[in-house]
Amino acid sequence: MFLFKARARAYPPPTCFGRKLVLPKMTMKELNEKLSIISRVVVHPKYRTIGLGEKLVRETLPSAGTPYVEMPAVMAKYNPFAEKGGMRKIAEQPPPREALAIAETLNKLGFNIHLLGSEKYVLAKLQTLNAESIAKIKEAFIKHPHARFMKYFFCHIPFGRKEAYAKEVTKANPERLAHLIKVCSFLMQTKVYMFYPKKESQKNMRKDEA
Repeated sequence: MFLFKARARAYPPPTCFGRKLVLPKMTMKELNEKLSIISRVVVHPKYRTIGLGEKLVRETLPSAGTPYVEMPAVMAKYNPFAEKGGMRKIAEQPPPREALAIAETLNKLGFNIHLLGSEKYVLAKLQTLNAESIAKIKEAFIKHPHARFMKYFFCHIPFGRKEAYAKEVTKANPERLAHLIKVCSFLMQTKVYMFYPKKESQKNMRKDEA
């Protein structure tokens, strides 16, 4: 029976909030050789709250195959399973101001902020709004652009272009606007950067600090 799983040897992204607080700047080659990332920890709902997440992290860390392991996660803020499993909490990343500003606009229009991650809910809500209210939402996204919003329209261009982004938002249909709001809901979540150095790496880190 499937109880839990983790993806613990994924290659790390070029940058990650919190990393510079514990590691020096590295090339991609060095990152791939020295750093693993735990991208997901999944426990079957039936077997949650009995410490399996902590057990999985604790048993996975020593076998990661790299001197360091990181885990940026939202759940780590509310469930300390990673800390109990041996990782250290390094930093928190609060929601960006762009997402907060858009959420404020949505809240004024009657959206339940806690349900923005549901495209079904958002789409149903959008269908009850008049043209003026829809225009206000689009105006908020245009006035408060974020790289993640631009990436939705221009996946081949990491940061897109503001002028082209504004045009895409203006002509977005309800389905695309609902997905954009879902992206905003992800940004609204506070992420925690967790870090684990193996014992040999801890010694090297102490030498560097000295």
